[in-house]
Amino acid sequence: MTINNIEDSFIQQIVSSEAFPLNFSDLESAASKVIPKAAFGYIRSGAGGEETLRINTTDFNKLSIVPRYLNDVSAADTSIELFGRTYPQPFLLSPVGMLKLAHEDAELAVVKAAASHQVPFIQSTVSSFSIEEVSKASPGSSKWFQLYWSNNENISYSMVNRAEEAGYEAIVLTVDTIMLGWREEDIRNSFSPLKEGYGKANYINDKVFLNSLPSQDDDSVIQAILTNIFHPALNWKHVEELKKRTSLPVVIKGILHPEDAKLAIEAGIDGIIVSNHGGRQMDGIVSSIEALPRIAKEVNGRIPLLLDSGIRRGSDVVKALALGADAVLLGRPYVYGLALGGQEGVEKVLTNFKQETSVSLALSGAVNIKAAKKVTLTL
Repeated sequence: MTINNIEDSFIQQIVSSEAFPLNFSDLESAASKVIPKAAFGYIRSGAGGEETLRINTTDFNKLSIVPRYLNDVSAADTSIELFGRTYPQPFLLSPVGMLKLAHEDAELAVVKAAASHQVPFIQSTVSSFSIEEVSKASPGSSKWFQLYWSNNENISYSMVNRAEEAGYEAIVLTVDTIMLGWREEDIRNSFSPLKEGYGKANYINDKVFLNSLPSQDDDSVIQAILTNIFHPALNWKHVEELKKRTSLPVVIKGILHPEDAKLAIEAGIDGIIVSNHGGRQMDGIVSSIEALPRIAKEVNGRIPLLLDSGIRRGSDVVKALALGADAVLLGRPYVYGLALGGQEGVEKVLTNFKQETSVSLALSGAVNIKAAKKVTLTL
């Protein structure tokens, strides 16, 4: 997108009579009015006292960009390359489960909106629609599948095979959910969307899972999901076996320690997502952006490195790239857009985020992503 295109679109938004939240704070406030209380609490909240939820964003605010001027950025290139594919923007949509909490069209609306902007959508294992339904809703668009490991390992491999057959481009193994985090908001609201069946679509469409049940009534299904989804025994041997079971790139999501990044590379992992699960799993741990530089030093460009948790503005993208990320993941903002307007709401969030990212990159002096990695930051 050229600077002139951005300016034209910006002016069109100013003269538009339709009001839509422009920033995260306004999105969250507006979404709180349309999402039921318990569901909104689940989406918004973090673990424990929410210290990590807060520092995920405030640690970005501690970093300042030192821009360079008199570079020709009139035709800035925001494209990235991951696993041999080129994407026009340096961000993907983070996996968020049970999106029917926000809107009835859930993942179907999100994948269509992502496709309209050529942004890869990472679908959660605990989605409200199945792999096959999401694939059918947006054939040919870029989709990755996020895997929650199952205690019955054959269920994990079955879901991976289904994603591969449906044309998904990568497998994202989340490793920080070996047990449920201490989520006080959900306890106060006595709310468990998993128990209410919001995330069962991929399970009830999986033959291996269904064949493992003593009965296929709803109670048996939910109990089996809860039995399978938390896996404290998950270890590097499982990761190595997963690599053998698929031809797709395998990306680990949830790495925060440089030593784990080293082990991931030794295990043959194809990419790493630095993430603390949006502050939802363990409170009092390091923010993703603070963890990023040490992991980037360890990885040293050998495999793609992405950052998740705390991305709210285009300037956050610049800061993450400058600290070593190759791309970032956007999560809660698009969920709030979904709640406010379904597919159209997600598209509006992506339109605004794309424009703010392009402007931020250009005004930092970066003509492309390679140049963005050389942007100077100060504390």
